[in-house]
Amino acid sequence: MHSERLNTEPTPPTVSTGNRSKRIVLLVAFLGWLFAGVQMSITPLVSQSATQDFLRHDQEPTPRVIVTTWFARYNATFLFGAAAGGAIFGWCGDRWGRAKALGASICCYSLFSFLAIFAATPEQFIVVRFLGCLGIGGTWPNAIALAGETWSAVSRPVLAGVIGTAANVGIVLMGLIACYAKITPDHWRWVMVLGSTSIPIGLYAWRYLPESPKWLESRTQSQKQLASPLREILAPPLLFPTLIGIVLGAIPLFGGWGCTNWLVPWADHVGAKADPSLKAWTQVYRSVGASLSSLAGGWLSARIGVRTSYVLYSLSSLCIGQYIYRSLDPLHPQFGFWVFMLGTTSGFYFGWLPLCLPEFFPTHVRSTGAGVTFNTGRILTGLGVLGAGYLSSLAFFGGDYAKIGSITSLVFGLGIVFVWFAPRIGLDSANATKRVPQAAEKA
Repeated sequence: MHSERLNTEPTPPTVSTGNRSKRIVLLVAFLGWLFAGVQMSITPLVSQSATQDFLRHDQEPTPRVIVTTWFARYNATFLFGAAAGGAIFGWCGDRWGRAKALGASICCYSLFSFLAIFAATPEQFIVVRFLGCLGIGGTWPNAIALAGETWSAVSRPVLAGVIGTAANVGIVLMGLIACYAKITPDHWRWVMVLGSTSIPIGLYAWRYLPESPKWLESRTQSQKQLASPLREILAPPLLFPTLIGIVLGAIPLFGGWGCTNWLVPWADHVGAKADPSLKAWTQVYRSVGASLSSLAGGWLSARIGVRTSYVLYSLSSLCIGQYIYRSLDPLHPQFGFWVFMLGTTSGFYFGWLPLCLPEFFPTHVRSTGAGVTFNTGRILTGLGVLGAGYLSSLAFFGGDYAKIGSITSLVFGLGIVFVWFAPRIGLDSANATKRVPQAAEKA
């Protein structure tokens, strides 16, 4: 166990947080990440309709290859923007406070969602979405830090599950709305307006949300920094855990953005005439499964072990992804069920990540280590998504979503191999759940 500096000074009265304030913090953190989930659902639901609206000429349909290429670019834009936003707003949270940084993040993605209604070209849409995704990336580290530091006595698997599932709840809600309010090339901008309705939550967080008691306490103490945290995690002996953390963070991210996200435009293409709501229901099936599993993912991962759980999530996601893309199509009667199952198995990762990645690092560099591994995974995923978009333009693929998905879903197989190089941490036994609250307290 890593040594810790003990704080012998009395805690200032300003850092105490009452039960009512704790509940408000948890609610705002949950809602902030829920509306970030709404923003995440915008890309797969809107991309095809928006691209057709931007590029249609003389009422001629936009070629499918062009649509799939722009879909990949939109996904990559999200990932690059979120990675940059995690770094920018994460630094703001350390400098000016978690609550203000959380409020600024929510306002950022809300404001630029509204401005997207004025986009007239794919390039303008990408720029506005990139700026909005800065706020999405900044919401996660500040929401989880604020909630975790305010509810420090709560089991980390439980807290990781509650906050982690919020985004999937937002995705489900947006999908249900889209089932009944159709998204077409003529009517898609209303989604961007809906995405901006979270501005009051951001303003409330900025002005009134109670600050993290641990952050306030740290501002009253002068702590000598012996080394740069970033420099420390990029040098031995922490370099290897950092590299493994990047890989293990990138696999589920690419699995989501580079594999399962293709299900929605695939359903949109196939169901454009037969059932225009098919893409929305596909989003709902996947996200309902992910909501349930991400809520339980932290607890299950701690229960059965870091490596065993990651292998199970990877193997099941690989098999189901291959089955869907190779054997089914969106009009198949079992398509919805297997999309739900893929959402469930891949959703477990997002209970694993906030629980296990920070444990790869000692406490004094834990936040930096977790942030670098997760956001570098986003960058690698963005590059991979762009590569998948390039594949779609090749003659062999010809914009075929099933072929692209069958190739990209192979990434889950890498998790079966690389997780065995992960460092051993205090969650590797069947009794780990009993030790997690203590580890969280030290964090």
